[in-house]
Amino acid sequence: MPSSPIIPARVVPGHRVASGLNGNPRFPGGTLRMQQPFFRERGLDLAAFHPGTVNVSIAPWRYLVGGARHTFRRVKWHPVEPAEDFSFFDVEVRHRGGPPVAGWIYYPHPETKPEHLQDPDVLELLLPFLDGLGYGDELELRVPEDQMSFQLQTISS
Repeated sequence: MPSSPIIPARVVPGHRVASGLNGNPRFPGGTLRMQQPFFRERGLDLAAFHPGTVNVSIAPWRYLVGGARHTFRRVKWHPVEPAEDFSFFDVEVRHRGGPPVAGWIYYPHPETKPEHLQDPDVLELLLPFLDGLGYGDELELRVPEDQMSFQLQTISS
């Protein structure tokens, strides 16, 4: 993605629902493990990725959704929870000057997501396990401009 701009990001705590680390019994093993078979049925295999999201703040930037690589509508992944829409955007991540790592921006559509909404400057990344990655770490993101664009937030008075 050499023509894509570099977007600085910082790893921040998430809800820990995707990974299952919050211990919510409604989502045994985490929402991602429960959702993976439904994504695989639709053509997206996430087996190579860590079964949790890396939440990053891109503040003071904000993102605008364009054309996702994959969008899945009305995914009924849970026996009780309502169906949701999900999109996945290509992302390339650099951590501590290392080589680029390919992953996905995981985007549960807010209008269909019943809870655990993200702040408007937070993106959820699906990546292979990155040894040593921790809260506060700085990352560099590249996303194809036709999939997602980024603008500096302006302060309203």
